[in-house]
Amino acid sequence: MAVLIIIIVVVGLIGLFAITAYNALVKLNQRAEEAWSDITVQLKRRYDLIPNLVNTVKGYAAHESGVFEKVTEARSNAINAQGVAETAKAENAFQQTMKSLFAVAEAYPDLKANQNFLELQAEITDTEDKIQASRRFYNGVVRDFNTKRKVFPTNIIAGLVGFKTDKEFFEVDDAQAAVVAQPVAVNF
Repeated sequence: MAVLIIIIVVVGLIGLFAITAYNALVKLNQRAEEAWSDITVQLKRRYDLIPNLVNTVKGYAAHESGVFEKVTEARSNAINAQGVAETAKAENAFQQTMKSLFAVAEAYPDLKANQNFLELQAEITDTEDKIQASRRFYNGVVRDFNTKRKVFPTNIIAGLVGFKTDKEFFEVDDAQAAVVAQPVAVNF
């Protein structure tokens, strides 16, 4: 009888651990999805600002059509990117074209004094800060999820219930990290 009680208690504890581990994985997975959603909202906000910025700059530098076409193409590619890795790649290309656009704008003092341009600049800077904060939060949650998924004995539960792969970090190239970390390109 005592052996049966011990077996029931041990099985109960194992079951309780399995439920707790599963719930922790589900919560982290949901947080990662929510964090990714926050990133996509901020990216969309920035993408929505870009046509206004391009049109403002275009009014002062109409002969720079190659830059405008590249910005428009990079924006389109970034909007259509699917998944973390593809979005990160598209973001890197987009950041590079934005540097070109702001380099063009730098050459026009009247543009830098234009109220509409200044407001767009402030909104883009604010959005860049929000993207950076969202990315840090997302990457922190992904780190926690991936760690939880790999540590023993949670890794056994993760494998049994379908959490078999790591989530991807949203990273920018080293060359672009300075642009995102310090939006120098938008500060005139």
